[in-house]
Amino acid sequence: MPALKKQTPRITDKKLKYRAQMAIVRCAMTLKDDQSTVNALFDLKRDSPLDPEVLYMTTQIFLEIALRASQTLTAVAPYSYQSRELQAETLESQNKWNEAADIYRKILEENPKLRGIHFRIGRAELSQPESPTSAEAAKKEFEQELAIDPVNAAAEFWLGEIARRDGQWESAIPHFVRATTLDSKFGQAFLALGMTLNSAGRFADAVSPLEHYIQIDPGDPAGHYQLSIAYARTGRKADSARELTLQQKLYDQRQGGADAQPGSSPQ
Repeated sequence: MPALKKQTPRITDKKLKYRAQMAIVRCAMTLKDDQSTVNALFDLKRDSPLDPEVLYMTTQIFLEIALRASQTLTAVAPYSYQSRELQAETLESQNKWNEAADIYRKILEENPKLRGIHFRIGRAELSQPESPTSAEAAKKEFEQELAIDPVNAAAEFWLGEIARRDGQWESAIPHFVRATTLDSKFGQAFLALGMTLNSAGRFADAVSPLEHYIQIDPGDPAGHYQLSIAYARTGRKADSARELTLQQKLYDQRQGGADAQPGSSPQ
């Protein structure tokens, strides 16, 4: 490791430097030296951002670091709210929403101002079989989350989404606007805002958020389709036709990719 750290910055040959950086990552992981691992990994990502091996190693390394951290947390502070929150998140990943929500509620009993917990209870409520009761319970949780954390863009988004699903366009729009204001990279919030404005007949207002969304996610057919509607209803026929063509092309690509999957069968 000392030799690699000393010599690698001096290497000018790209292939050799790549191999040296990979060696640092592997050595550091073996030594459980997280700082050196992450530093070398970020060097690799800077020099080879689209390399499949680098992307694969990134997922594996951060999973391993996370696993070790969770094991240490459980060992040193098993009764802390952080440890119980981790337990609840594990239950979420197993779709055990009621059990997760029970843990979150117990955490709130001891830490009523803790950020993020009301939001997670709200998501748990929405993961139950859809009903007016679950939607209303989730809404209350997201509102309580915003009372604690007014800049929680995700809570704003879900308040808007609950209203949108219920056809309450004018109630949904302000929540989506706040979500996009709080997080300018929140793609789903921009798409939901554009869709809701289209549904409300406010096509001219829908153009800007939908244009922003396809900049964030140009490969989503839904964004191009919604934008084509907004363009068509504001007299921009050529732009609408272009977006429809893109939407169809992306949709066909996705269908072709699905058809190519091993074991897939015609529907």
